[in-house]
Amino acid sequence: MASAGKPPLEDARRTTGSPKMKSRGCAFNHDPSKLTANQADSKKRFNVDSPSFTPSLMSGNGVSAPKKSTAISPKAANAAPFQPRISARSNTSTPTGRSEAVQDWAVADVQEFVPRGFEHVNPLQGNGNGGITPSSAFDPFVTTSTPMTPGSVPVSGNPYSHDPTAAMGGAFFASQTGFQQPVQYHLYAPIGPHSQNLLGYQRNVHGLFLPNDIREDLQKKSAATLQTLPNTQLPAQVDYFHSLVPLDLSHQKNAMIFGYPSWIYKAQSSKDGNYYALRRLEGFRLTNEKAIRSVQAWKNVCSASVVTIHDAFTSRSFQDSSLIFVTDYHPLSKTLAEQHLGTGNRFQARSNAPIPEQVLWGYMTQISNGLQAIHSNGLAARVLEASKVLITGRNRLRINACAVLDVVQFDTQRSIRDLQRQDLVHFGQLILTLGVNSPIQHNPAAHMEVFTRNYSPQLQNCVVWLLKSCETDVDHTIDLFITGISAQLMSTFDSALHMDDQLTSDLCRELENARLVRLMSKLSFVNERPEYELDPRWAETGERYFLKLFRDFVFHQVDAQGDPSVDLGHVLTCLNKLDAGSDEKITLISRDEQSCFIVSYKEVKKALESCFQALLKPPRRMH
Repeated sequence: MASAGKPPLEDARRTTGSPKMKSRGCAFNHDPSKLTANQADSKKRFNVDSPSFTPSLMSGNGVSAPKKSTAISPKAANAAPFQPRISARSNTSTPTGRSEAVQDWAVADVQEFVPRGFEHVNPLQGNGNGGITPSSAFDPFVTTSTPMTPGSVPVSGNPYSHDPTAAMGGAFFASQTGFQQPVQYHLYAPIGPHSQNLLGYQRNVHGLFLPNDIREDLQKKSAATLQTLPNTQLPAQVDYFHSLVPLDLSHQKNAMIFGYPSWIYKAQSSKDGNYYALRRLEGFRLTNEKAIRSVQAWKNVCSASVVTIHDAFTSRSFQDSSLIFVTDYHPLSKTLAEQHLGTGNRFQARSNAPIPEQVLWGYMTQISNGLQAIHSNGLAARVLEASKVLITGRNRLRINACAVLDVVQFDTQRSIRDLQRQDLVHFGQLILTLGVNSPIQHNPAAHMEVFTRNYSPQLQNCVVWLLKSCETDVDHTIDLFITGISAQLMSTFDSALHMDDQLTSDLCRELENARLVRLMSKLSFVNERPEYELDPRWAETGERYFLKLFRDFVFHQVDAQGDPSVDLGHVLTCLNKLDAGSDEKITLISRDEQSCFIVSYKEVKKALESCFQALLKPPRRMH
C-alpha cells in the first residue's frame, strides 16, 4: 500500500470567500434594530384570523426570492389537485447537449402537481397499492452514458436524483386520497434490446435478473394482495379478520349452487398477518353443531389441486346470520367460467375458439389429482362447477368451495359412495361444458355431438365414461379413471418437470443478489459514518478512508467527458472480486487527486471486515 498526500482543508476558502460572492451580499439580515422592528410589527399584523403561513423560497444564488403571490386561503385545501401536462422546471439552466423538444410519449402520462417548496424532494409517487415507485421510466442498468447531441432524442431523467431538472414527476404524499396512479411495472422490469448474437463472454443486463414476465406477474399479485378499500360499508372486523375487500365480479345475489347467496372477500388475519379468502353464506342459521364440525375433516386434505380449507364459523358482523368459510387466498385467480365461458365479462364473445385438447387434458389430470386426494380421505367435493374451479396460474387449476355443502346439507346427507360417484358425473359435465364453451342445460346429446367434432376419440371416451358413473351396473372410481389416463398423466408430469427446470434456472439469476446486498450493506455501514467512539472523523481516517475511495471507484466512475458512467457490469465485477478477495491490484485516487492508494481486493476485503467487526463491538465511552 502506497500513500501520497492527504485531503486538503477548506478553511481558507470558507474565511476568505470569492469576489463574486462579496458583491452579492448576504441573504440574511444582521441589523439588530431592524430585527426588533420586525418583531414589533409582526405582533400587529398576525392574529388568529391571519391566513396560513407560506415561507418564501431561496433562489439559486442565495438571495431571498421576491414574493410572487399572496397568502393561500385555507379553503384551497378542498380544491381539486392541479395536473399540468408537463411539470415545470424550477431551474432555468439547461444541461449541455440536452434537447428541449418534448416527445409525445412524455405528455401521455399526466404527473401530479408538486407544491412550491417540495421541488427538491426525491421524486417518488405512489403506485396505488401502498407502494412507492419511481415517477419516470428510467433504466438504472444502462451500461454506458454517452453525451447527447442537439439533434438526438432526449432520454428520461433519473428519478432518484435530487436535482429538479433531472427528473419530471410529482412527490409522494402518504395521506393523499382520490385519484391513484396505476402500478408502473415497467419500472420494476425494464424491457430493452435482447441481442441473440452475443459471444460467450458477453452478458446482457436483463439476463442477470428474473425474466420480465415473471417479475411483472409477481408484482401484480403482490399489489392485489396489498390492495385495500378505505371507504366501504363492510364490517371492520369479522372475528379475527380485518381489512375486507370484495372479490366478486357481480353484485347480484346468486343462491343457485349453495341455496344461499354467497359472497367472497379477501381479508387479513390478526393472528398470523397472512391473507385469506372468506366465503360468506348470507342468511344461514346453524341448527346442528355437528354440521360445522364436519369442516375439521377437510383440514387433512393436502393436495396441490385443492384450495386448502382452514376454518368455518358463524358471524353476525354483517348484520345478519352468516356462515364464514376460511380458505387460502390466491391473488388474481380466475374461475374456469370467467376464463372460458365469459361469465362476468361484459363483452363476451358468442363464438369462442375451442380449448386446445392438450390444455383440456391438463385440466383433467389436475382435477383428477384433486378428486383422488378428496376421495381417499373419505370425502366428496360435491361442488364441481366451472364457477368453483380456480385458475391460479398458467393452466394451473385448484378445486374450490369444498366442504360448503357438507355443512349446508348436513341433515340430508347421502352415502359417501353415492356422493363420490356424483363427483365423477359432475367431472364429465364440466369437461363437456369446457369443450363446447357453453353450459349444459337440457340437451347434453347435442353438446356431445359438438364435442365429438373437435376432440379425439380417447378424450370422448373419457367423458362418456365419467357421465355413466351413476349407473347402477358400473363401479366407477377415480382411481380406475386415473389408471385409464396414465399416458396423459405422464405427459402432464413431463410438462411440470420442464416448468420446474425453467423456474430453477430463473431462480439462479437471483442467487447472487443477497450476497451482493450484504456486501453493499457493510460498505454503507462503514462509509462516511458521522461519528463513532466520540470521533467525528472516524470514517475518514485509517482503513475507513480508502474504503471510501473504493466506494467512489465502484459507483462514482466518470467517462472521458466527465459524465457519470452508470455501468452495472463494472459494479458487479468489482463486488464479486471484493467478496472473493482477489489479489488483483487497483488504484484508488481521492477526489482532490492528492492521495493515491494501490491496494488489492484482498486488502480491501480485510479492511472492510475489520471495520465492520469494530462496529459490532460496544463503543468506548468516557465516564
